[in-house]
Amino acid sequence: MTLNDINGLTADEAFSWFEQCCASNVWIYHMVNARPYQDVEALTEQAKEAWTKCSHDDYLEAFTAHPMIGDVDSLRKKFANTKAIAAGEQSGTASASESVLHQLKEANHAYLDKHGFIFIICATGLSAHTMLEALQARLPNSTQEEIRNAAAEQLKITLLRINKALE
Repeated sequence: MTLNDINGLTADEAFSWFEQCCASNVWIYHMVNARPYQDVEALTEQAKEAWTKCSHDDYLEAFTAHPMIGDVDSLRKKFANTKAIAAGEQSGTASASESVLHQLKEANHAYLDKHGFIFIICATGLSAHTMLEALQARLPNSTQEEIRNAAAEQLKITLLRINKALE
């Protein structure tokens, strides 16, 4: 898909395209309505700006579109509309040992129980062990701090997905 293609989509088509990058309806609304984009830089800047306009609930909505790190079953099932663009994001878990995968699962559930949403990290290029260390380091944080951390990671993911979809 090219930038010209995105600019030429109907509102519904553009909604679907942006939804594969981030599942916050408010963010998508801002992205669809800011078209046409002059260049990729303008689209990227709008993505950042639109994210700053999102609320706590909008962040949580975006987080729900992600499977837990290392959860193979949810990776296969959850949110088919992001499958193609998100392919490989968690590839670092593919070569992880059973021990690391088990620790990831337990830490993920502890995180969810404590904060009320899953652990969000821009996993591209990270090993399972690195993700586990980050999860363990962030687990003691306050929920408010984790919402900020997760929102920052979500923006990284969103920008990567936009760039990947434009290639």
